[in-house]
Amino acid sequence: MNLRMKLALAFLLLIIVPMCALGIGMFLVTSHTIEKKYNQQAEYALQAISYNIENVFQQINNVTDNGIATSVFQMALNAKDPTKQDLGTGNQLSLNASQRNFRSLLYNYPFISYAFLYDLRSSENNQIVSIFTKENFQALPFQQFKVHPLFNEIQQLNGVPKWLAPLEYPELTGVEPVFTQIRLVKELSYFQNIGVLVVQIKKGEIDRIFRHLQISDSAQDTSFLLINEEGLIVYDPAGIYNGENMQNLGAESSRYGPGFSSVRTVFDGKESIISQYHLKNYNWSLVSVTSWEALSAETNAFAGWSVIIILSCLLAAMIFNLFFMNRITGNIAVLVRFMRRVDDGDFNARVEGKGFDEMQLLAQGFNELLDRIGGLFRRVRAEQEQKAQAELRVLQAQIKPHFLFNTLESINGLALRGEGRKVSEMVTRLGNMLRISIQDQEEIPLGEEIRHLQSYLEIQQYRFSDLFTYEIDIPPHLYSSILLKLTLQPLVENSIQHGFEGITYPGVLRISAYAERGHLVLCVEDNGIGIPQEMLARFEYMAEDPPEDMLAEGAESLSSITERRGLGLRSVADRIRIQYGAGYGIFICSAPGYGTVIRCIIPLYEQEEAG
Repeated sequence: MNLRMKLALAFLLLIIVPMCALGIGMFLVTSHTIEKKYNQQAEYALQAISYNIENVFQQINNVTDNGIATSVFQMALNAKDPTKQDLGTGNQLSLNASQRNFRSLLYNYPFISYAFLYDLRSSENNQIVSIFTKENFQALPFQQFKVHPLFNEIQQLNGVPKWLAPLEYPELTGVEPVFTQIRLVKELSYFQNIGVLVVQIKKGEIDRIFRHLQISDSAQDTSFLLINEEGLIVYDPAGIYNGENMQNLGAESSRYGPGFSSVRTVFDGKESIISQYHLKNYNWSLVSVTSWEALSAETNAFAGWSVIIILSCLLAAMIFNLFFMNRITGNIAVLVRFMRRVDDGDFNARVEGKGFDEMQLLAQGFNELLDRIGGLFRRVRAEQEQKAQAELRVLQAQIKPHFLFNTLESINGLALRGEGRKVSEMVTRLGNMLRISIQDQEEIPLGEEIRHLQSYLEIQQYRFSDLFTYEIDIPPHLYSSILLKLTLQPLVENSIQHGFEGITYPGVLRISAYAERGHLVLCVEDNGIGIPQEMLARFEYMAEDPPEDMLAEGAESLSSITERRGLGLRSVADRIRIQYGAGYGIFICSAPGYGTVIRCIIPLYEQEEAG
């Protein structure tokens, strides 16, 4: 994985993922906090509403308790004409003191809609005694009420009030959304059951309670409901869900029990929070339904802005990563590419730095380092060239005394014998050889090298007249080819001194040359005694320095090996390697009794090309 991929992965794992996780975590925490805070507010609000509803019911309980205590209901049941006991329409002067006081009490509570009594002692068909009349309302006949399940329940309560919610028993309370109290009336002296009181309150009083109580700012999206134990919605101030069942609206009634509870679920197709508080002394639960969409509107707005901010930050970070980090990784990649070029040997590579930061300093340092390395290489190359030139001059200097010694010795012998003409010829040929040797040019045309070689061969033939004959077979078109001076003469000298040493037959020496694949091949062949294998092994290292194990054999000292390197085959091989490189040199093929073939391979070019 390259650096750019590592930085991109680190950017993803260390920035993008944590920011997304942080945003999601903040949203969930905020939603949970809002739900928790709402549940607390809903609990307080439902408790307050429940307290007010129970207070209204308690006031009616007090009113009916007062009527029982003052025997108002007993007098109404015992009257000669029960149909004329309506306190709402009767003459104030015709009422006794208890009736007048109770009537004043009823008028103090104007939310009472009507009140009547069932006479349990009468055997007549008309057993309903009106206390406070109501228009367009007809009470359930006593014979039907007597077989109603509520009748036995009222008997068992033994005077304790029983409250009925709207829509629970419409056959008894009517179809209007009102609350009704039913309780047993006893004769106080003997505690005998004498009647059943039915009192109904107006719905406006309960509506006023819901109208003045709200839950925070979401009241416009909050519905208050009153449900019974079966989940039936018996009262809805807005009148939307009256008579509906909570289960049909998506909420299970089994969730509503004593105390307070709250749940986030679907109500009427919308995600909502349903909170309920069970009234302490009644079989109803007060429920608030708040739309989660309205409740979380601020949270969603906050989340939306958070998402916008996070996306903006991510976009800025991505732009930063795209331009800045890519610039860094791109510059590093450029440096790596240039380092690979340097590794391949291109020391002229230079990095073009941009800007004024550390990357520019790095590129500048890289270029300065290459400049220093290039300078060191140029210095080393110059020193190597100087060393090669010095070594070449030493080799040539070693060759010159060798020829001079042998030739002067021959001239001296001729002089002693008084052969002046031959001495003159020998001196002339030696002068030709010395003229070529002392030239400043390291390379000469092949034609001059041949003339130098002919002078040498004539001198050697004079010395060894019956030892050998020679033949030079070189095409004239190769005479302009360039080679190191004194290349052929040492090879021919090696054949004469070592190849023809001790032979009993005439030696034959052949010098030839030809061009092949851009190379100039020079051949020196003789029919001498040949070279043994142990001697050929010494020429295997001619392209390199002698191995250390050969120096450790003790056969020859280091000085003798150095001297041999300056003479004969080794000197020619070293000079060619120094001048033209390791790909060129001499190759020897020989065996005892079969003569020797020496091939010298050098580049093929002429004087104009060399210049």
